[in-house]
Amino acid sequence: MNAPNTRNLTHWAERVDLAAAFRWTARLNMHEGIANHFSLSINEDGSRFLMNPNHRHFSRIKASELIEVDANDPETLRKPGAPDPTAWGLHGGLHRLCPHARCAMHVHSIHATVLACLKDKRLPPIDQNCATFFNRIAIDEAYGGLAFEEEGARCAQLLDDPAKKVLVMGNHGVMVIGDTVADTFNRLYYFERAAETYIRALQTGQPLDVLSDEIAEKTARELEAYPDQGTQHLAELKAILDAEGSDYAG
Repeated sequence: MNAPNTRNLTHWAERVDLAAAFRWTARLNMHEGIANHFSLSINEDGSRFLMNPNHRHFSRIKASELIEVDANDPETLRKPGAPDPTAWGLHGGLHRLCPHARCAMHVHSIHATVLACLKDKRLPPIDQNCATFFNRIAIDEAYGGLAFEEEGARCAQLLDDPAKKVLVMGNHGVMVIGDTVADTFNRLYYFERAAETYIRALQTGQPLDVLSDEIAEKTARELEAYPDQGTQHLAELKAILDAEGSDYAG
């Protein structure tokens, strides 16, 4: 899909993907009003990134409206069109400290946030979706308030291991990272599904049937190697939005 002729915007395909992810996250009720944020690196070291404009609901975000931010610019919050201060703190810190985090999605989705509120925030491998994340989750045990710059940098340090692409943010929500929008959104989607399965299983009060470490690790590796799942998932979501006449790519 091409950019509108009246605009001179770079990284158009990436903008369209990110806008579609915002729209679908809202449709799944995985957002929280105007409080959550996604970002996508657009240069080699990851320091420049696209993200949602301040105070815009996910269901209305368009590709052309995404703002470009420099993680190394200390004047960012003083400039016109500045991002939300907590988005700057969390995503700026992440893109400065973790260049492998090309895309980052932070939400307060219901079941991931319930998990973040438990004393034991681990996700046991009780089904295939849960096994996807076996030994691949970082857990924050030290919530320190709103994610302004100091708190954002602290959280970013918890994702310095490239093998762990999900951060259960203590008493807060979840941060998911990945290589592309498609990769990251797919991981975000399945983490929320896994958290829902676990929370609902706990609600039964029955003993959990936890997979062995061997089978959980085998399953996680098989899913990591599964071809093009994230890419095809996002392509289908964009096809649905396009068929509905959505203006996300505007």
